[in-house]
Amino acid sequence: MPISKRNREVTLSKTKKKGREAKESLVNAIKEALDHYKTAYVFTFENMKNQKFKDFREQLNSSSRFFLGSNKVMQVALGRSPADEARPRLHKLSKLLRGDTGLFLTNLPKEEVERIFGEFEEHDFAKTGTLATEKIELKAGPLDQFSHEMEPFLRKQGLPVRLNKGVIELVSDHVVCEEGVPLSPESSRALRVLGVKMATFKLNLMCRWSEDEFEVYREGLDLSDSE
Repeated sequence: MPISKRNREVTLSKTKKKGREAKESLVNAIKEALDHYKTAYVFTFENMKNQKFKDFREQLNSSSRFFLGSNKVMQVALGRSPADEARPRLHKLSKLLRGDTGLFLTNLPKEEVERIFGEFEEHDFAKTGTLATEKIELKAGPLDQFSHEMEPFLRKQGLPVRLNKGVIELVSDHVVCEEGVPLSPESSRALRVLGVKMATFKLNLMCRWSEDEFEVYREGLDLSDSE
């Protein structure tokens, strides 16, 4: 009887080696990029959308390089202290790589980078758990925007609906979501079919590094060397 592929053993040493190689590859890629680009930025992101970020990144391929990955690994590449930093003051950049952050290296002028990041904003449908940005309430009456086939789906999302002569009717006022309250799975799906987009994918610059200067874009950032 042939051996089942499902039961094939995979040694931990192989998985560990692959993980280590990926980390080393990221460190080497960042260090190599530092030789080709004049400035580096740390940015934060909100409501990341992979395809939209990919499109944004491809627009800047000729002049820039993005890095998203383990913050700790990127910190190692830049250096965590003045003693091991790859370039003067890069350890300050490293300290800000925490949470939802990324690294952007470029040869574009400062003003151009600030304009590009400032103008980038994509609206999308919010996922479950996202805080609602406004209260959405539907008034009782016909929902003419939906075909009758949608009635079972809308009912599953908690909407008090019925079919009235082939038209979906909301039998009473219904609050889909409240401002500042996390969206439930039902609320999230209801907002999607209603066409209401509450999530904004945005990139925010935190700081800028070059051989000559280090600049922060937010007040109150802790850049002290004490750990």
